[in-house]
Amino acid sequence: MTGTVETATLAGGCFWCLEAAFQELKGVVHVTSGYAGGQTANPTYEDVCTGRTGHAEVVQIEFDPQVMSYRDLLQVFFTIHDPTTLNRQGNDAGTQYRSAIFYHSAAQKAAAERVIADLGAGKIYDDPIVTEVVPASKFYAAEAYHQEYFRRNPAQPYCAFVVRPKVAKFRKRFLEKLKK
Repeated sequence: MTGTVETATLAGGCFWCLEAAFQELKGVVHVTSGYAGGQTANPTYEDVCTGRTGHAEVVQIEFDPQVMSYRDLLQVFFTIHDPTTLNRQGNDAGTQYRSAIFYHSAAQKAAAERVIADLGAGKIYDDPIVTEVVPASKFYAAEAYHQEYFRRNPAQPYCAFVVRPKVAKFRKRFLEKLKK
């Protein structure tokens, strides 16, 4: 670690899936599941699930940019979720499951827009990317039981049938970027 830590905030469906992948990457110091992008102060999981708070389920990632660049984090992000489905990931539907990048600087905004443009130009997806690129808003950490959920609950049905296959695909694709 170089001592420099930056923050990335990403929304791509259920935060359990995102957290499970990002916490395994070299250069990632910490991942916190939570909520961002809404208007309700101190939302609970139950509040966010109603779809009325405006928040998305997000992960806030603290990372060392000398080990894992922001652009590399975004490459992982666009691999582990479907950025072409508006307000949905698989069976999870609602604005709380939208695809969004909450940028913390002008450089992050520019990097996000470049990555999206490159993916579009490369025709990686059959449908257009609908990922929002918006300024970071107040982040609220999710309840303690949501943190490191997959690690603590691998046999839970959603984890076994949704999270585990995504993590397996991620590990295979990014083997060289995983922590030992």
